[in-house]
Amino acid sequence: MSVNITFLGGADTVTGSKYLVTHDKQRLLVDCGLFQGYKQLRLRNWNPLPVAPDQIHAVVLTHAHLDHSGYLPLLANEGFAGKVVATPGTRDLCRILLPDSGFLQEEDAAFANRHGFSKHAPAKPLYTRADAVKSLKLIKSVAVGKTFEPLPGWRASFSSAGHILGAASLLLEVAGHRILVSGDLGRNDDLIMNPPDKPPVADTVLIESTYGDRVHPAENILAELGPLLQKVAARGGVAVVPVFAVGRAQALLHAIGLLKAQKVIPRSLPVFLDSPMAVKTTNLFDDHLGEHRLSAKEALALTRGATMVSSTEESKALAGRRGPMVILSASGMATGGRVLHHLAHHAGNHRNMVILTGYQAPGTRGATFASGARTVRIHGRDVAINAEVAQLQSASAHADANQLLEWLRAMPAPPSQVYVVHGERSASDALRMRINHDLGWRALVPEHGSTWPG
Repeated sequence: MSVNITFLGGADTVTGSKYLVTHDKQRLLVDCGLFQGYKQLRLRNWNPLPVAPDQIHAVVLTHAHLDHSGYLPLLANEGFAGKVVATPGTRDLCRILLPDSGFLQEEDAAFANRHGFSKHAPAKPLYTRADAVKSLKLIKSVAVGKTFEPLPGWRASFSSAGHILGAASLLLEVAGHRILVSGDLGRNDDLIMNPPDKPPVADTVLIESTYGDRVHPAENILAELGPLLQKVAARGGVAVVPVFAVGRAQALLHAIGLLKAQKVIPRSLPVFLDSPMAVKTTNLFDDHLGEHRLSAKEALALTRGATMVSSTEESKALAGRRGPMVILSASGMATGGRVLHHLAHHAGNHRNMVILTGYQAPGTRGATFASGARTVRIHGRDVAINAEVAQLQSASAHADANQLLEWLRAMPAPPSQVYVVHGERSASDALRMRINHDLGWRALVPEHGSTWPG
């Protein structure tokens, strides 16, 4: 019987990755991500999947970012009871990210109910922290490079994708077909993560395309970030830096530490990491030496390079503190979390600065800041944006268009088919055209909900 892939997310958009591989009534879901960004995308999280969760027999996660793992608690809550396979790093990060996601959704619903700005009465979370904790029991870890059997007769293995701790590409072998899912690929020149492994032979490839229409600038993160923090320190301002708690927060901490060591910025400039999730993630780097470029000494320095803010009371106290200072806080696209309170408090002051550290999906508050808007909607009210807004171009943890092509070109033999996924339509189509033109391979951009041969 044939092998088919149904694109339930991560198609036509950079979020919500879910790829359902079907063969002989067996169904395996590669990634189980939440939709983020535009409201019409977020509403998909509330829609039932076209296949009942109890008819999905296994899940394999490429990495722990919520757009790849954050739907898992809901899937389990609605009847999925199979095993979930991930690398040890992804398992450890899911233990942090998924309960935090449930907690934040409960908090956002409670806040909306208290202040009455939700159209739903009462507002409800998509899932709770308890749901997330329960779903973690399903996750089994398999080391990179080790072959495993996600379903009877199916073989699979992980290779390192760079990007963040535990991130992997997945090779799936079923009914004589070899399907390679890139996951999110990191950069060869990432500040803290190792480069991706070379890809194996495959018949079909799913390649991410977050930066499929762009090339990263030659300038590195230190050259970009240093002058911005110099400027904020000189005028006594506050730099609010929305960061992804996993990966970006640690890269920024390392960069700030290097800038202080090189005396580019004052050693006395206070830095705060205000995200319990980011604090816990930072502590994991010492447990996963070898998966990243940092030495044991450098991994330890991450935990000492900033004041770690965990409690709500400590976070609120930052509002009463004067600059100069740097506040790193999640989420990276300002879609939720503690960074919203810091933005609401500091965005109106011209002495301050908002530093965006990576891709801002359309429809997010981060994209609003990046667009040059003069106001942003936070917790039901319009907040003036008088602070300087800067966007780092060199901090992305994703491979750019050239690096994606390099990774594909390193395959031992051309695949029969490439599906370009996990990108906005313009980025995905640009990469599709380059794959067609530069490599001479068959490539297409699948539509959301479509089914194609595997």
